Amino acid sequence: MIGRRSAVVALASASAWPARAQRRGVIYRIGIVGLNPTSDIEGPNPRTPQVAMLLRTLREMGYVYGQHYVTLAHGVSGNPLGMDGLIAALLRQKPDVIVATGAACAPLKAATTSVPVVMTAALDPVGNGLVRSFVRPGGNLTGMSLQAVEATAKRFELLKELVPGGAPVGVIWNRASLQSLEAAQGAARDRGWAVLPIEITDAEDWKAAFHAAAKARVSALLVLAAQVLFPRARSVAELAAGLRLPAVYELRSYVDAGGLMCYGPDIVDIWRRAAGFVVKILDGAKPAEIPIEQPTRFELVINQRTARALGLEVPQRLMLRADEVIS
Repeated sequence: MIGRRSAVVALASASAWPARAQRRGVIYRIGIVGLNPTSDIEGPNPRTPQVAMLLRTLREMGYVYGQHYVTLAHGVSGNPLGMDGLIAALLRQKPDVIVATGAACAPLKAATTSVPVVMTAALDPVGNGLVRSFVRPGGNLTGMSLQAVEATAKRFELLKELVPGGAPVGVIWNRASLQSLEAAQGAARDRGWAVLPIEITDAEDWKAAFHAAAKARVSALLVLAAQVLFPRARSVAELAAGLRLPAVYELRSYVDAGGLMCYGPDIVDIWRRAAGFVVKILDGAKPAEIPIEQPTRFELVINQRTARALGLEVPQRLMLRADEVIS
């Protein structure tokens, strides 16, 4: 709960920021790079929940769309330009700040050293060389870490609780999720579990990895590679169900789309907190000096309908620990 003093300070600060923007006659240009189609993240009323939350929070902080800022939306999903071309197109529009999904952070770092970038889902910003440290990022990137690697072992434990047995667990991964794969392998070694890593080598042929898992008769799947699979959450969940593969995912979008279970950070809350970074930067703060933050809200969501369809009985202790059960 926010204390009274913090709330008063926040409200006073929020009222001051747009006033300064108005005095200068500035309408800020906020670039948004998301994993969804551009049509889902553009304009004042975006369909994607996380971008809608970003804009709602900006309004709560005193920034009104069209009056104080506009967005320059670029969706990664199905974009014919590809990531590099998409980012080049965005930079030509001269944004004042960019809010970017994790997949866009490395290309953005390579493309610009001057435009501030707020990360919303960076897998491991320090380990991947995006920033120097959590406390003082340096450069032009700051924002939120996804903590995907740290949550991997917990995700694995939950899956084994739901689907016990000695058969190997397939781990769907790609190059960007290598550290999460290594964390899964470490957790498996410590607990005597068998794993079968299955790499997605071609983003356009991601289905091959799932079919390979089914052919290998794995007991279940630990699905990583969110940067490739997140835009295809519904197709991923449907394929796993069709192949009768129980799977645990990193984010709840998969479970909302029919996936079995997820454990991970609340991505909508991450985009809510990203608004604070945007406001600080528009108020003159340097990204190099704004500490990276980590998620504070993690959620366990179980789709009981999917469990029944797979012939699984969810243990009561697991049900009681869930933040939400879709029945």
